[in-house]
Amino acid sequence: MPKYKSPFSTVFIRQVKLFHGLCLILFSLGNNPASASVGDTTQVRLVEGTNMAIAVSPDGQQIAMDVQGTIWVVPRAGGKAKPITDGMGDDRQPSWSVDGKRVAFQSFRDGYYHIWAVNSDGTGLEQLTRGVFDEREPQWSPDGKSLLFSSDRAGNYDIWKMNLETFELTQLTTDLANDYCPAYSSNGDAIAFVSERTQAPGIYQLTKDGKETLLAAQAGKLYAPSWNPDGTHVYFNAFTGSSSSLLDIDVKQQKAVAVTPPEEDVFPFRTSWLSGKEFVYSADGKIKKKIVGKKDAEIIPFEALVTVTTPNYTRKPYDFDKGAGKPVKGIKGLNVSPDGTKYLFSALGDIWMLKKGETVPTPLTNDPYLDADPTWSPDGKTIAFLTDRTGQMTLWLHDVASGEQKELVKLDYDLNYPSWSPDGTRIAFYMGDSRNSWGMGTLQAVDVKTKEITKLHDALFVPSQPSWSPDGKTIALSGLQVYSTRFREGINKIMLVSLEGEPDRYVSPVEERSLGMRAKNGPAWSPDGKSMAYVQDGSLWVIAVDRKGGLVGPPRRLTNELTEVPSWTADSKTLVYMATDSIKQIRLSDGAIEAIPLTLNWDYKAGQGVTVVHAGKVFDGKNDRYLMNMDLIVKDNRIQDILPHKAGRAGNLVDASNKTVIPGLFEMHTHQHAMTGEKLGRLWLSFGITSLRETGADPYDALERKESWDSGSLVGPREFFTGGLTDGSRIYYGLANSIHSTAQLDMELERSSRLGYDMIKTYVRMPDILQQRITAFAHAHGIPVSSHEIFPAMRYGVDQVEHIGGTSRRGYSPKITAMNHTYQDVLELLKKSQMNITPTASLQGGFYAMAAKNPSFYDNVQFNTFYTPEYISIMKNGASTIEKRLPGYLKNFGQIQKTVKKLIDGGARVTAGTDSPFIPYAMSLHSELQCWVDGGITPFQALRSATIWSAEAVGVSKDLGSLEKGKLADLVIVDGDPLKKIEDAWNIQMVMKNGILYTLDQLLKRP
Repeated sequence: MPKYKSPFSTVFIRQVKLFHGLCLILFSLGNNPASASVGDTTQVRLVEGTNMAIAVSPDGQQIAMDVQGTIWVVPRAGGKAKPITDGMGDDRQPSWSVDGKRVAFQSFRDGYYHIWAVNSDGTGLEQLTRGVFDEREPQWSPDGKSLLFSSDRAGNYDIWKMNLETFELTQLTTDLANDYCPAYSSNGDAIAFVSERTQAPGIYQLTKDGKETLLAAQAGKLYAPSWNPDGTHVYFNAFTGSSSSLLDIDVKQQKAVAVTPPEEDVFPFRTSWLSGKEFVYSADGKIKKKIVGKKDAEIIPFEALVTVTTPNYTRKPYDFDKGAGKPVKGIKGLNVSPDGTKYLFSALGDIWMLKKGETVPTPLTNDPYLDADPTWSPDGKTIAFLTDRTGQMTLWLHDVASGEQKELVKLDYDLNYPSWSPDGTRIAFYMGDSRNSWGMGTLQAVDVKTKEITKLHDALFVPSQPSWSPDGKTIALSGLQVYSTRFREGINKIMLVSLEGEPDRYVSPVEERSLGMRAKNGPAWSPDGKSMAYVQDGSLWVIAVDRKGGLVGPPRRLTNELTEVPSWTADSKTLVYMATDSIKQIRLSDGAIEAIPLTLNWDYKAGQGVTVVHAGKVFDGKNDRYLMNMDLIVKDNRIQDILPHKAGRAGNLVDASNKTVIPGLFEMHTHQHAMTGEKLGRLWLSFGITSLRETGADPYDALERKESWDSGSLVGPREFFTGGLTDGSRIYYGLANSIHSTAQLDMELERSSRLGYDMIKTYVRMPDILQQRITAFAHAHGIPVSSHEIFPAMRYGVDQVEHIGGTSRRGYSPKITAMNHTYQDVLELLKKSQMNITPTASLQGGFYAMAAKNPSFYDNVQFNTFYTPEYISIMKNGASTIEKRLPGYLKNFGQIQKTVKKLIDGGARVTAGTDSPFIPYAMSLHSELQCWVDGGITPFQALRSATIWSAEAVGVSKDLGSLEKGKLADLVIVDGDPLKKIEDAWNIQMVMKNGILYTLDQLLKRP
């Protein structure tokens, strides 16, 4: 069997350097007053654990457990729990050594899951496995000489063993399917494990002679086998969608039967045995002890104390009023002309050209549509770009000499990322699909003369802009390569697509190191074919390649500043790039860098004059009763006063005397992209959404959208944005940013300040010691931080958390179980910390649940105007499709509704957001509010969360979120009584954003 001495590998050395860097961060945070948490601390008593694992010590006197990422030890009889790890490592799934002196566990301390061990008194913390791979689910061998675990270091998950004396690793399983959750029999002669083998998934047994046999085939998701003391039975967890149960395999009969009732919420971790008849497991938030064959279980109580911080810092100021021009920072798709004398980019929804030596660019388009992605032909005579002038994003050509523009390609779906072939005869591009979610694209090419279209590659998951080899036979792009099929994360590599039928190839300038955000950050093939330029670790690099894209030299770093969107001049001697908020170019021969000055400004578009809205009912966002028969007096873009109605007031009268006026709504969790076109802004407003929080985006794409909407060059809501998903060693989405060093992190943090981020969103592979550094920086600059994590994030003052469920690096969530239950630990932590949660309940079943309850749900006029019949049909049939992929998705949704109600009733801060476009933009927010109310929350509480509470979370409640004198005039006129019937909130009649009034008909109509 394969053996590895990993502690001495090159990979290990690199990892040690990274780990030492992370340790230095932790040290510096502890000694830097400016980085310390600022806020009120509160001690929280935890008596339940959501998805906690337990392990009984060999003498049966102690129980190790993981609660919210800390390993604790509690007496067997129960009582106060003592932490034996510091809570900063996401420490999970404890396993005792045979002598009871040590506890092994999986930990994410250095940005990868590795196996660590600690003495039972909390001393002697030691890392046992190392490298750039994940190791999980450790178990000590009965003789104490080795550790079992699963690892993805061989290309999928397999069972591995470490010799604890030599640190030698032995791979025990080699099947191409994932094998995981290993468990020794008490005599060490056999190992049980879960396998996903397609021919027979189930629980398998591996004996000392290397023979693998199926103990029991079982449907559902299986976890955590555990042998009884005499080796005759194996217990394991199975989740089917309708239940999460503990099952028992009789090894001789090879048949599994349930030992827990279907209503019990069993957690996916190993059972521990006190004797041949008595076992301990975790379920329903509790530690339970049970006797084989008996129905009832005994609860072993525990109490764990943790500290949380409610942050208190000065939020960044906002100026929403029209005044001095602001420099445009949303510069997207920078592209240099072949002769190096002109620069193309999109900004404010149009295409611009800047000539070298000048500072003011010339607009090449000037229309109410979204024009994007300009790119030069090799001869510099033609510009290809995208526009939605004809209803969707199509490919157009601009003749540089004459200025003539004509459509070249219009297909069934939106197009993205055009790229000219070196001979100028073809343009490659991606075609989206009916869902148009986050840039899925089929690679195509069009012949410029004949307009013949050729499919080059099947759909790719959010790929980068394609780049041609000089001979036109290969296309390079940045694509995701995952580590296993068990988890979705991987790294960005250079993907080489042969146009001559050869298999795809992945190459990486630095092994196991991700390239930058995919988007337009390379690879960019040099015109002479000798090099590729790309972004990695935030900087610009080049590497020598052969004619097919194979790497033939070491990488060379060109910049020491944050770099984006590199493009070549035709002589392959110069690269132009975005340096955070400025255009620069670098000469490869000597590294000389030149800044390219740009003068382009924007200002807010605001209402003018006085408008009087006569409202029959006014919901102000704060009170649960209407103000009746009122006049909202709007001057320019602000509410001058709210007074009892009086006929004949000066100003433009809007008669809403039989309508209800509410504050503009906030969508608190969405992701957008330019492929959606100009209609996206109108779509938001048509549903009464005047502000949105974009929780992850290409920052330049988001900024262009924000500036376009605020300036009025496109119609749309206010945007509060962040950059890419700030992630760790592995990533998934194309907009995820893989952070490998503190130097890179500091560049990213500087970008957040210079581009004016409204928040920072960290993602699922970000280790806590780096997230703590991010939080200190963000708070010093007045902006909040959000993530998918609650603890220890709330210990060091992270402001917000996304999703009650959502993606988790663990394969299970610390906030919600597979059966959608959330227990006291999560509820209490959120209440006491006041960490704002956006649960996205509609994403997790609420959208389809509301559709099932409301026969006219899909008849909504906005939905049918903005979405295609094909898309609408997909959504109508979506519930059954998702239920097959995610058992229990709808059946268990009611538990999420109960959790949201418990949070709001308990005083937690909860805001409404949806993670659209996974469910339809804008309509999704109303489904969120509807499913909250369906779960027992009052319409007032739902609307308050979508208005003033959201504004407070964003940090703009001084100006937005409620209808009050002096605040911005963002309001919605609806037909009906939304405080009585929440569905009336989408009966939009008119919308006012920044004092500008739109009727629904205006918003539904294309410009």
